[in-house]
Amino acid sequence: MPSTLLVDADILIDAARGVRDAADWLDSMAEDNRLAVSIVTEMELVVGCRDKRELRELDRSLVRFERIPIPEPGSALAVDLLKRYRLSHGLLIADALIAATAISMGSVFATKNQRHFRFIEGLNLLPYS
Repeated sequence: MPSTLLVDADILIDAARGVRDAADWLDSMAEDNRLAVSIVTEMELVVGCRDKRELRELDRSLVRFERIPIPEPGSALAVDLLKRYRLSHGLLIADALIAATAISMGSVFATKNQRHFRFIEGLNLLPYS
């Protein structure tokens, strides 16, 4: 059974902008993993859409990804992560929810923004460059 790879918005944005490395990386990761996005990531991407055409393109691009809701233990974990890392590292609510989702699921999380997440204990972080 393939493992779940939770993908952050920054990688999806690169792929949508035609960055070939991002698209190739996603294709290679899809060979051995189930690609997924947190519902929070999907919401971040929706907020970034400037018009209905971009919203339709987003919907088409997310078809290949499993959408992961915030699991029940994830919400409490997100609060705990904020208590631990908000003041010391500036952790934001959305990032806490995404990290908590990955930790709760036991999945790997891929992002370009390593500095936003690398301090989170228990998060299986996969670098993307």
